[in-house]
Amino acid sequence: MNPYSDDCPTRRVLDRIGDRWTVLIVGTLSHGPRRFSEIRRHVEGISQKMLTQTLRGLERDGLVTRTVFAEVPPRVEYALTEAGRTLCAPLKALEDWSIEHFGDVKEAWVEYDTRVAS
Repeated sequence: MNPYSDDCPTRRVLDRIGDRWTVLIVGTLSHGPRRFSEIRRHVEGISQKMLTQTLRGLERDGLVTRTVFAEVPPRVEYALTEAGRTLCAPLKALEDWSIEHFGDVKEAWVEYDTRVAS
């Protein structure tokens, strides 16, 4: 497998785990199972449609489980699988990096925008 190759199937996996909604949803589920509405409240700015699509994709990829409880009304919970839990540390590292280096990135934005505007 060579993810740098155009036809490598691992690119689909990289697309999934590199998606911002995936990063935020996995981060939310790293604290334990959550209901759809809990995830949506925690991940501000995500639409219901995008949350549904992302959760379905994560479930299809074997990173999230969806459990329906036989209650009235039905209760559905999402949780990370064992494979999904292995993503927590690398994605947390990306989150931490983005917080730590945001100032540098913001400075670069200003410098770039100033240079391009000139």
